[in-house]
Amino acid sequence: MTKAELIDAITAKLNMRKKDVAPVVDEVFAEIQGALAKGDKCTFVGFGVFEVRERAAREGRNPQDPSKVVVIPAKKVPVFRPGKDLKDSVVDAPISK
Repeated sequence: MTKAELIDAITAKLNMRKKDVAPVVDEVFAEIQGALAKGDKCTFVGFGVFEVRERAAREGRNPQDPSKVVVIPAKKVPVFRPGKDLKDSVVDAPISK
């Protein structure tokens, strides 16, 4: 699902106009992004948790020349941990091909 599809789904479900829903969706994403940028955790009970984790520095290899070792620096990465309700809804969903 894309952001546009999300806006369309909310618009249809709540019987609202796209121009009213789009700024709300944009603001939700902006607030989550802003909180993560400050190092805060965003917890949505039943849905999941967005947080920032520190990824340690490590050594990697150049695929074109495996004898060369490259140092990959430490960095912060955003992660998402799904909540119980979300996990359960995905596990119980039928598999489509």
